[in-house]
Amino acid sequence: MHQMLTPRQQEIVDLARLQGRVNVDDLAARLDVTQQTIRKDLNELCELRLMTRVHGGAIIASGVENVAYEARRLIAQAEKQAIGAATARLIPNNSSLFINIGTTTEEVARALLDHEGLLVITNNLNVANLLYRHSKIDVIVTGGPVRRSDGAVIGAAAVDIVRQFKVDYAVIGTSAIDEDGSLLDFDVREVRVSRAIIDNARKVVLVADHLKAERSAPVRIGHLREVDIFVTDALVSPHLRELCHEAQVQVVEVGRFGE
Repeated sequence: MHQMLTPRQQEIVDLARLQGRVNVDDLAARLDVTQQTIRKDLNELCELRLMTRVHGGAIIASGVENVAYEARRLIAQAEKQAIGAATARLIPNNSSLFINIGTTTEEVARALLDHEGLLVITNNLNVANLLYRHSKIDVIVTGGPVRRSDGAVIGAAAVDIVRQFKVDYAVIGTSAIDEDGSLLDFDVREVRVSRAIIDNARKVVLVADHLKAERSAPVRIGHLREVDIFVTDALVSPHLRELCHEAQVQVVEVGRFGE
């Protein structure tokens, strides 16, 4: 598939792998061609299923393999920060919560630093690292193998630890949201932990920016119906909005950024 690419298209793909997302205007300036040429390149890359079009540009098509963690941090960064702040406002002091792996859930943890009396159980070393120094937040990290790419603790031991708790809130991220409401991810071992987290919380809070509804992933975590609150920057899909309404999922939209 890759030998069909022009050098410019290959550069676009390489850049997207590095940054997670590319912008039509930036690419046109960087590669010294018209926006029309860039759009044509992006459309061809989408036809090859190497990329997926999003507003103003494209992201790496990650139907099978996730984008590198550091690059994911840069995708919809302002949106994720706003989602994190809005989610933290929903979590009262003196409560217990699960936080799973993800760049958006990390932003939630960052926004929780002023809280008091929290017990946080996480399979995300980045979250543990953000919170453990704070005297008013107790942190428990699940056991098991650590995934080198992103600091996720995954596997059977992590699931066993999660099942020992019943917490007030689960804050979960997902790699993709299908149009039918399925919550999707890439790693079966990670999904088992997320599934246990959903099953052992009184309230489930899903945190995901609007790009997650434009992506795909192969492994099913669960369904939007199992969520109590969905915090996003913008719920673009009318079908997903209707689904949330029918399932009595509270939708919190924090507004679009960086468009």
